[in-house]
Amino acid sequence: MAELSTVETKRVPVTTTYHGVEVSEDYRWLEDAASEETQAWSRAQHERAIAYLRSLPSYGDIRRRAEEILKVESTSYADLRQGGATSFALKQQPPKQQPFLVTLTDVGDASTERVLVDPNSIDPNGATTIDWYDPSPDGRLVAVSLSEHGTEDGTLHLYDATTGDLVDVRIPRVNSGTAGGSMAWRGDSAGFWYTHHPERGEDDESTEFFEEVWFHPIGGTPEDRRDLAGVFADNRIVENFLSSSPDGRWVLDRAQKGDGGEWQLFVRPQDEGEWWMLADIPDRVVDAAFGPDAIFLLSTKDAPHGQILRLPMAPGATVADADVVVPQSAQTIEGLAATDGRLWVLDIDGGPSGLRAFGHDGEPLPTVELPPVCAIDGVTRLGPDRVAYPVETFVSPSTWWVATDTEAAPRPTALDTVMPLDFSGIDVRRVFATSDDGTQVPITLIARTEILDAGPAPTMLTAYGGYGISLKPWFVPGRLLWLEQGAVLAIANIRGGGEYGEEWHHAGRLLTKQTCFDDFAACARHLVSTGVTTVERLVIRGGSNGGLLMGAVLTQHPDIATAAIVEVPVLDMLRVELHPNGAFNVTEYGTVQDPDAFAALYAYSPYHRVVDGTRYPAVLLTAGEFDPRVDAYHAKKMAARLQAATSSDAPILLRIEPGGHGIGQSLDQAVGLLTDLHAFAFAQLGLAWSG
Repeated sequence: MAELSTVETKRVPVTTTYHGVEVSEDYRWLEDAASEETQAWSRAQHERAIAYLRSLPSYGDIRRRAEEILKVESTSYADLRQGGATSFALKQQPPKQQPFLVTLTDVGDASTERVLVDPNSIDPNGATTIDWYDPSPDGRLVAVSLSEHGTEDGTLHLYDATTGDLVDVRIPRVNSGTAGGSMAWRGDSAGFWYTHHPERGEDDESTEFFEEVWFHPIGGTPEDRRDLAGVFADNRIVENFLSSSPDGRWVLDRAQKGDGGEWQLFVRPQDEGEWWMLADIPDRVVDAAFGPDAIFLLSTKDAPHGQILRLPMAPGATVADADVVVPQSAQTIEGLAATDGRLWVLDIDGGPSGLRAFGHDGEPLPTVELPPVCAIDGVTRLGPDRVAYPVETFVSPSTWWVATDTEAAPRPTALDTVMPLDFSGIDVRRVFATSDDGTQVPITLIARTEILDAGPAPTMLTAYGGYGISLKPWFVPGRLLWLEQGAVLAIANIRGGGEYGEEWHHAGRLLTKQTCFDDFAACARHLVSTGVTTVERLVIRGGSNGGLLMGAVLTQHPDIATAAIVEVPVLDMLRVELHPNGAFNVTEYGTVQDPDAFAALYAYSPYHRVVDGTRYPAVLLTAGEFDPRVDAYHAKKMAARLQAATSSDAPILLRIEPGGHGIGQSLDQAVGLLTDLHAFAFAQLGLAWSG
């Protein structure tokens, strides 16, 4: 193991006053990513981290196994869609670096598959990825957003779905890492509405804000720029999610105010007419699906677990005219889809998924049979009488199934995951920790049966806890590297997520965000008190909002674990909203402009809660230099602060990639990250590679 070098970090004191409170810091200069000084410091930190990680005793073995697991010849499919008689899907097939777009004339017959758009051919370096795609209703064309280097700065390309040739113009700035992007086709496939961000150089201040909706006629020039002024609750941070009705009559825009789950719904006729507001933020309509003569709305107003409303479609119709067809129940409704004869309702109950079917009048139909603890990532309408959905578990990969209005049972498609990895003998158990206020918080334990039965074992505890995002029973091949070494993976469904509905989410956002950290700490203590692991054998891990979670927990409870892995994190809660994507998070975190929100943010902001002379655990921070979602300066400033403050000999490392938030990363990047994180964890827990 190489001796850790030292990177000299200058201190430049800066003081800012918030509501009469003076807040000082020394490392704000690291926010200037363009300065030569910041770049030199960042390179030195990254090189220091890589030199240390690659010198670890198990690094070579871990790297070889990571290559074997992630690059094993396999296939998997995502984002299945329908255009005319043709099915489209994104296919992942290692050792190819990026997923690619394929077509099938029959989802039940793999021999009908054909490659249509392959980013690996467009860019052999693996830096180009598909952000999203959308086939035309007649299946003749497909629009694809492509971006590079993890920037998520997407350019729309239009392809002939038969030949794969590029047609029409290329439209830049249709997607970003802040507001995202989407599109909706006209019913006659003669044009489409799409999201558009300000061009680079138009206005540096607004480049990542003020997403608009435009219309593009095939063979013509983009037109009908939509005036958003005075329409949206905050058009600076609007995020537009566009879709069309199957009958080609209506266009829907689900417009979210930032990332906090506040929605407005707008509709317009496809042929002529203006947009009108179907639902406002107080109506709490969070999702919608068109039926043949009505739109079905998922609302949480007076129903935190969700209820489905039916609204007949007519010009000027609003949610006030809707009737409840599926009332709230014990399960939380997560999504919906509609065929001509049925309403399909996707549920979640603490993490695992469920799927129910109803008539359009809300009459219950037989529940769709699923594995007992599984995940479904959405239900997709494929035609007038059928839907498709992918099913996976912690130990079995995804398979796409088709259900119809008339058949008694769903049937599997040819779009299953072929992966020669052995997860047999891996046990999945559900336990509950008691948080500080008495709330029962679910934890899923995943390990070989004999490991769970034997007593204290090396354990990695992870969680997310934000934005109403739920940690479902996803199948993640890379976990095998950890599990086959006799270790335990623990996944906590803490508050702030959506596992138990809107109340669970709202209990961990804005002024109640501290609840998330309390829940996670309770889960860590539970694993120790029940003998699953010990503090000396526990590593905690989280990314993005989960990186904030890690930062808060390690500063509030520095003795709770031996090591912390903090990936692409948000850590300076007083400065985050000043940068593009941070502004979109105000509806989830709050703003320093409000005195009460400032007090809450300052109380837990990890960067400001670091205390000199504290024995901090080993910490590995990661960042993407081009990350559009969380600026890399968060990890940089935290690394500098922890390195200066800690009184322990445990390493504080900063790993910075020339990439983004992890979205669109290449296969080689995924291998490198999996290797480095596990080499770090193995070393801190004193684990030796067992072959």
